[in-house]
Amino acid sequence: MIGNKLKVARSASGLSLRALADAMDGLVSAQAIGKYERNEDMPSSRVLIALAKALHVSEEYLLSEDELSLEGVDFRKKVGTSSKEEAALEARAIHMLERYLAVEDMLHMRSVEWEQPRSAPHPVAEIRDAEDAARSVREDWGLGNDPIPQLAELLEERGIKVLSLDLDNVDGLAAKVRRKERDAARVIVVKRSTWSERKRFNLAHELGHMVIAPSDGVDEEKAAHRFAGAFLMPADVLRAEVGAHRSSISIGELVALKKRFGVSVQALAYRCKDLGIISQPACARLFKVFAERGWRAAPYEEPESLAPEVEEPRRFERLCFRALAEGVIGESRAAELLGISVRELDKRLDQVAV
Repeated sequence: MIGNKLKVARSASGLSLRALADAMDGLVSAQAIGKYERNEDMPSSRVLIALAKALHVSEEYLLSEDELSLEGVDFRKKVGTSSKEEAALEARAIHMLERYLAVEDMLHMRSVEWEQPRSAPHPVAEIRDAEDAARSVREDWGLGNDPIPQLAELLEERGIKVLSLDLDNVDGLAAKVRRKERDAARVIVVKRSTWSERKRFNLAHELGHMVIAPSDGVDEEKAAHRFAGAFLMPADVLRAEVGAHRSSISIGELVALKKRFGVSVQALAYRCKDLGIISQPACARLFKVFAERGWRAAPYEEPESLAPEVEEPRRFERLCFRALAEGVIGESRAAELLGISVRELDKRLDQVAV
């Protein structure tokens, strides 16, 4: 039955039942499509082809039985985000994940399972325990104390699927991915247009949720935030750069540190406060300046902001190119997986060749 696949593909396309019927030139009614989604009826071959064309998927996709579901979904969203917007984002994430996992299967890769750090989950009885959790993850993954240049790439190497989507009222989500007869995979969705320093902190924050186990009474969001700061800006390295105790830190110094750690000046100031390098009043003074300069409101453009493409995940695209080069799939299938036209695919391949 095609019900769930059809509903996911339609939601991912942002189409209502009526809009999908219109896109099919009235071949079937919105009510008929609703019946297909509820598995109360099956479309004819002609209707199936029209559905697939309108939704930019293959008939094989709609007929396939391998279904994904998201569990423990954690949204990073603005107040007032509707349940409809959340459901549409989940559908888009599932739709892209299905293509991602399909190409991994074609290439017989094992990376569907994420490489959970050996020492995780880390118990967090108080917020400061998140520091130890971040240190342990770095040790388990052999990262040392150096700044991490490409965090999205690192997480994808460890089996976490990082998806970049055009989003409005949501900055992203993190969830477990369930698939029939497979272990749970992990996914993080980030907002494509966000400055990369914000993407990096969001990615580290969601990694924190995956590896910490807060005790009752511990604010998990604050613990994940502390984990992110410690993971991106190890205490020993930051203290070596700025000193153990300071009465104040200049904006210029924070901007220079931003280039080293790949985080916002706000994250740096907050991290210095957490480590006792500067006092709470000194941190508050800095944040007052940040607000006056407009850095605490959209579009959050600080000096030396990292362009959105710096932390743009590229692994899925590379896997599609690899499958095409190895003859596992043809151009039309590669274009379908990437959600682009064959002409756009040829253009990208020419850019890669150059």
